[in-house]
Amino acid sequence: MVGSALGASAIAGVGYGVPFWTMTYMLGGGIAGGTISLVSQRYGADQSDRIGSAVKGSIVLALLVTLPLVVLFWTVPEPLIRLIGSGEQAIDYGVRYLKVACLAMPFAALNLIGSRTLIGADDAWTPMVVRAGGAAANIVLNAVLIFGFGLGVVGAAIGTVVGSIAGVALFGWGLGAGRLPFIGPLPIQIDWSRLDWDADTVRLLVRISTPLALRKVAQNGGQFPMLAIVGLFGPQVVAAYVVALRVRALMNTPGWGFGLASSSLVGQSLGQGQEPEADAYAKDTLRYTVTVYALAGAAVFLLAAPISRLFVGDPSTLATTTALVRATCVSVLLWGLMNGALGPLRTSGDTTWPFYGQLLGLFAFSLPAAYIGATTAVGHWGLYASLVLETGIPAAVVYYRFRTDKWKAISRSNRAAAVGTS
Repeated sequence: MVGSALGASAIAGVGYGVPFWTMTYMLGGGIAGGTISLVSQRYGADQSDRIGSAVKGSIVLALLVTLPLVVLFWTVPEPLIRLIGSGEQAIDYGVRYLKVACLAMPFAALNLIGSRTLIGADDAWTPMVVRAGGAAANIVLNAVLIFGFGLGVVGAAIGTVVGSIAGVALFGWGLGAGRLPFIGPLPIQIDWSRLDWDADTVRLLVRISTPLALRKVAQNGGQFPMLAIVGLFGPQVVAAYVVALRVRALMNTPGWGFGLASSSLVGQSLGQGQEPEADAYAKDTLRYTVTVYALAGAAVFLLAAPISRLFVGDPSTLATTTALVRATCVSVLLWGLMNGALGPLRTSGDTTWPFYGQLLGLFAFSLPAAYIGATTAVGHWGLYASLVLETGIPAAVVYYRFRTDKWKAISRSNRAAAVGTS
């Protein structure tokens, strides 16, 4: 919608703003990884009365890490956008987008916590309905605000804020009441009037969530130097690159489902002390994940040109976008392998290796490949390679760690704090 209304510079501007506000979203996602670990194990161990302390501890941690960044991005957006942006018009669009979109950050993090709480308790349907409803509302608001009121990138940002707030309101209401209209009873209920502060639970949350959050920050933070490098190719390539990343994000959607299903099912089995069952869930989910990603990647690779035309119309930008989308098809297959293998590590608390893998892939391989492409005759091929290396190296590290079965031993050491057994 932004591209249709305002052109490639607006797409690039949104692309410059998105990494900043999604950094807070990534921090919340790391904390939510600890949430699903504890909730799934306590739900599996039939300790629903202890789930509230895990959820409330997660909420406090999420607000502590997101609110300071909201203040930063609201007060000084322009210097931050200029760190990675090129082209005055694109920078202006990025500043206007970030200043409003940053208000969605805490709500996006709380949305993730609410979603992971229910998924850990065997209910993936409710989060799907709530978050899909928020996404639909976002799309409708975007159309009205961008085209109807002519608000452009600010309209897109407002849609994101309103959709995020609505999702949090529904999760909070449903978990407090134990049910939602048109959905029915939920598997758990949380008494929001109780403090439920458990220091051991919070310490375990911090221990599990910190590497996950740092991994996500590294993953998202890498977009800052990456966009600065891509900017050396020019605004048209930046626009094509941003579109390719959005297409890859859409292809990655099944990975969230499979990864969270793996975390939930493996965590419930670990909470019951059933390690063979946990191992079977982990391996089956990994096989399904890789198969689905292979099919999705092949389909998008074949349809890359018409998909790219949905976003850009300029012939030169279209050719670059098509090539980058095809590179992401290879990249996303490796991302699927990583997502499938990450679920058991996340729920067991074995979260440091994924962080190391992300750092290695980004700083030792992906960024250098893109820079070589931007500064030598390698050209766009360096950019294509960087997309593959960005997910391929972390996938290799995470899959290796999964195959060692060390995650089972780590789950035993965490089990006393998680469910009160060893």
